[in-house]
Amino acid sequence: MIYITSYLQAEKTMFKDSITLKNRHQKFIKTISENGIVYGLKSKNGFATSSSTQFENDDGNPIGMICFWAEKVEAKSCAKDEWKKYKVTEVSLSEFIENWCIGMANDGLLIGTQFDQNLFGFEAEPLELIMDLTAELKSLGKDLNFRKFNGIEDLEKQVKEVTE
Repeated sequence: MIYITSYLQAEKTMFKDSITLKNRHQKFIKTISENGIVYGLKSKNGFATSSSTQFENDDGNPIGMICFWAEKVEAKSCAKDEWKKYKVTEVSLSEFIENWCIGMANDGLLIGTQFDQNLFGFEAEPLELIMDLTAELKSLGKDLNFRKFNGIEDLEKQVKEVTE
């Protein structure tokens, strides 16, 4: 009986945690769409990375992920332990979408959003994140200037063609 109770409590905690992560991810989408800025942690070796706890590649290894935040203070709070030598860096939303999201999709990486100090965050597929961002930007009546796309409508159309 104790085992069943412990199992149910663990399941309830995992469900609550997944809702918290999803809510933080939704806030990430809203905030970066409104502000046009994304924050990452960068060192001389590149941006802060982690490994997925949910997804594996074909070899059975966790998929790599690069982490981003909507607020500078949240990113800075994670610059500790293995990321203590990392500094907060700002990326424009258009560059984030066009270079990071598309590049990471091509490289088979995930995007970690709104990780907390315990490195607990949402794991997003880059092309799905683009679709979420284009929907939010359209709802705000915003468009972005890209080098390779003619605005968010063109970006959305091309991503849909790839994912369908």
